[in-house]
Amino acid sequence: MSSSIGELCQMNERVSSFPPLVGRAPRVLVLGSMPGLRSLQAARYYAHPHNAFWPIMGQLLGFEGGADYDTRCRALTAAGVALWDVMASCERRGSLDSAIVRSSVQPNDIAALLEREPGIRAILFNGAAAEQGFVRHVLPGLGARAGIDRLRLPSTSPAHAGLDRRAKLAAWRNALAPYLPLSG
Repeated sequence: MSSSIGELCQMNERVSSFPPLVGRAPRVLVLGSMPGLRSLQAARYYAHPHNAFWPIMGQLLGFEGGADYDTRCRALTAAGVALWDVMASCERRGSLDSAIVRSSVQPNDIAALLEREPGIRAILFNGAAAEQGFVRHVLPGLGARAGIDRLRLPSTSPAHAGLDRRAKLAAWRNALAPYLPLSG
């Protein structure tokens, strides 16, 4: 991206998400809404230093949450977790989901991913905006996989301060446990 964080915070700009992270045998798909500005600039999922996603996944799946990005991605996918965002692109001012211009949303082709990966048994939404975007833009075209298990979890974003990290960890543990062997 050519714009600075400061410039992006001042105007609506079309932003685009990343390709999905998918390993050999995913059993769970974690969906976010759209990466925040720090993540977009770093070209990495959950790059904000205060986002709890990597520490929580590391604790639950048995890898170092502070390891280098490629190591974390390999560990996540090896554990059976695929990662993507509901939105392929949208217009947004800043990083907050509440700033997304609803009429500008272009969804990712999650139906095609689920068709290619029949071992995915559940979709876990990283926050309410991911779930709402999925229901609005993806679910109507999901076809045979429309009945897949779905669960909204508390956002790991630092903007979601309603729960502390311990409570978020417990919620994510409970959601992942039926589908994956957990470490912590």
